[in-house]
Amino acid sequence: MKEIRHEPVAPTRTQWLAPGAAIDPHRHDDHQIVYAGRGVLAVTTSTGLWIAPATRAIWVPAGTVHAHQAHGELALHLVGLPASENPLSLAEPAVLTVGPLLRELILAHTDAPPDERPESPERARLRAVLLDQLRVSPQQPVHLPTPSSPQLKAVCEILRTNPADNHTLPALGREVGASARTLSRLFKADLGMTFPQWRTQLRLYRALVLLAEDTPVTTVAHRCGWSSASAFIDVFRRSFGHTPGAHQPRS
Repeated sequence: MKEIRHEPVAPTRTQWLAPGAAIDPHRHDDHQIVYAGRGVLAVTTSTGLWIAPATRAIWVPAGTVHAHQAHGELALHLVGLPASENPLSLAEPAVLTVGPLLRELILAHTDAPPDERPESPERARLRAVLLDQLRVSPQQPVHLPTPSSPQLKAVCEILRTNPADNHTLPALGREVGASARTLSRLFKADLGMTFPQWRTQLRLYRALVLLAEDTPVTTVAHRCGWSSASAFIDVFRRSFGHTPGAHQPRS
């Protein structure tokens, strides 16, 4: 098992990650906002997987052990905040909506040259507006919680291996030796969501990854278990507010 790195100060900077690149598990004494200006970012913690395309950011509270995974070429924007400053009043990771104004504020704050890092009056004002925008950013349920029950782990692994698997909960239960009623109860108690909700979240996550790899929308729909591209686009638009094409790399 790799040693978990301890980096006391959460950096404020921009860095590029190649497709498939990862940052090993580590923790900070500060809070951190993690935003992918390009590509799709996955952040893994002990409680699950948090997914953020370019319209979302991830709040990582101080002390949280987390690892990063890049899908597609990733422009990673990091904003560190002292542990004493929590504009969201959140002690757990969360996915936040990033509107046009918040996006530009994050880009401006993280793209400043190193010699401009010390707090000038201009940067202090920029940071204050950024924090104001964070306070009013809605949270989004783009999160795959990690199960603890062995039977639930087995079911989730089957679906992770093949998100297009359309087996019913009773059929999956027969594969892992549990009744549909037991599994349904475990999904709600262990993961805080129903089986259909978890499967939809898994499929949306896999769809984001495939879109970042420039996979055609129709192919993404079928690989992730939707009956048609139009059905996939409808669910995607309702979840993210726009069509899947917005997440594909620009040529």
